[in-house]
Amino acid sequence: MDRRDFLKATAASLTILGSGYARAETPAQYQRLLVLVELKGGNDGLNTVVPYADAAYYALRPKLAIARDNVVQLTDRVGLHPALEPLAPAFREGRLAILQGVGYPAPNLSHFRSIEIWDTAAPSDRYLADGWLTRTFASAATPRAFAADGVVIGSNDMGPLAGNSARALALANAEQFLQRARLAKAETPTGNAALAHILRTENDVVQAATRLDVSRSFATAFPSTPFGYVVRTACHVAASPGGVACLRLTLNGFDTHTGQAATQARLLGELAQGLIALQGGLQELGRWDDTLVLTYAEFGRRPARIPPEAPTTARRARTSCWGAASRAACMASRRISRVLAETAT
Repeated sequence: MDRRDFLKATAASLTILGSGYARAETPAQYQRLLVLVELKGGNDGLNTVVPYADAAYYALRPKLAIARDNVVQLTDRVGLHPALEPLAPAFREGRLAILQGVGYPAPNLSHFRSIEIWDTAAPSDRYLADGWLTRTFASAATPRAFAADGVVIGSNDMGPLAGNSARALALANAEQFLQRARLAKAETPTGNAALAHILRTENDVVQAATRLDVSRSFATAFPSTPFGYVVRTACHVAASPGGVACLRLTLNGFDTHTGQAATQARLLGELAQGLIALQGGLQELGRWDDTLVLTYAEFGRRPARIPPEAPTTARRARTSCWGAASRAACMASRRISRVLAETAT
């Protein structure tokens, strides 16, 4: 699957899947939630979704390959890294879908440029300032009553929400944000374009602060890890009455050039436990059945290691969709991707 078709298909999950995550002609229908989870640094897809029945996998990775007996088998050919075992029931129940070999023409092997290509849904030889979600919301606006179009948690870069037109926030600490936001005051924009942008941003901060509520308590136990805190913050944002259309979460640390086996096992364990907690929190809110979770990375890793313990980047990656109807959503997205309006032009 081409990367642009993939991203357009993901946009479709916001706009026209099933009863619709949101409909462009009726933006008030943004009642469902898209959660993007970036595995920052280039996750090794071959050791995440393991081709354990392929002899070439073990021949090319004599030291790094996941032992066949340790793989959590999903089919007679592929399975999950053992750290992802908590997610296996979701696959068997049809709530987790795995999309293999997602990429784009003329791939770029720079971490910074490759994730920029993903975030903008632009060809690799074209540079855009606005992220693909920013352009989506520009053409199909969220209700003004929403706290924000989207919220970024766990990272300072806005990713697919980059650009001047999106009402997007980056939250490192929700409590601190609300405390500092009290210092901002809504102002009337002026004729000066630069000043008007600053005032519009300040007004967006004020609006978000009045509609975000972090006081909600959860029965769900959130992991005591950096990603567990990100997930906890995400659930608090989802619980707020103001509403958002999208959350972008980040799990850092996948740029593993040494000691990958232990590092990836730890990170994938954090991912699995975090996603289970995310499901629990959203179920408490009654929002899980209306949520699609998508994980992705800027690229994967090559099959061979030269030397065996030094990962190098690969051109394509594995992504996953998770939610109450993820398989149906992803398959439907593929069917309709050809008829979507161009979001990357």
